[in-house]
Amino acid sequence: MILDYIQKNWIEIVGAILSLIYLYLSINQKVSLWFFGIVSSVFYIVVFFQSKLYADMSLQFYYVVISVYGWINWKHGKSGNREELPTTKASGTLLIKISIATGFIYLVYYFVLAKFTDSTIPKVDSLVGALSVIGTWMLARKLLENWIVWIVVDGLCVGLYIYKELYPTTVLFAIYTAMSVIGYRQWKKSLAK
Repeated sequence: MILDYIQKNWIEIVGAILSLIYLYLSINQKVSLWFFGIVSSVFYIVVFFQSKLYADMSLQFYYVVISVYGWINWKHGKSGNREELPTTKASGTLLIKISIATGFIYLVYYFVLAKFTDSTIPKVDSLVGALSVIGTWMLARKLLENWIVWIVVDGLCVGLYIYKELYPTTVLFAIYTAMSVIGYRQWKKSLAK
């Protein structure tokens, strides 16, 4: 029974394992996280397509692109001086812009999912999609507040993936939620240095 489950769900299981490696490296601010982000995203494109979670699937394509950006940005810093990008806090103005961008991305996702797909839960899928786009951009910029976004996203995803019966991914996102709290604390400590 277990072997049958593994055979049927091996893509999701491998994607979940690679994603855990990505998260571990992210918390520890290791540039190699971006490689694991790219590879795990490829696996999750398939998983989310099969589950009709189209916003999540589209996010995986975005993750591949933003991972290349994040890899370069973390490695070479803001000024391209080859120094690793430092962790920073978002300004109030930037947080307002991020909130507006999140609302806009949500509306675009919702319109597309509601009008052009057979998505069974377009509102939640759109919210997860919009927050994830913003959270990943914030991670690529090494903004401390990315972890707050991920705590919200990962918590929402736990419920979403239980509903879709994606149990290895549910476990992954339950771990992500807890690890996002740890990530926030770790990055906050490094910011204080």
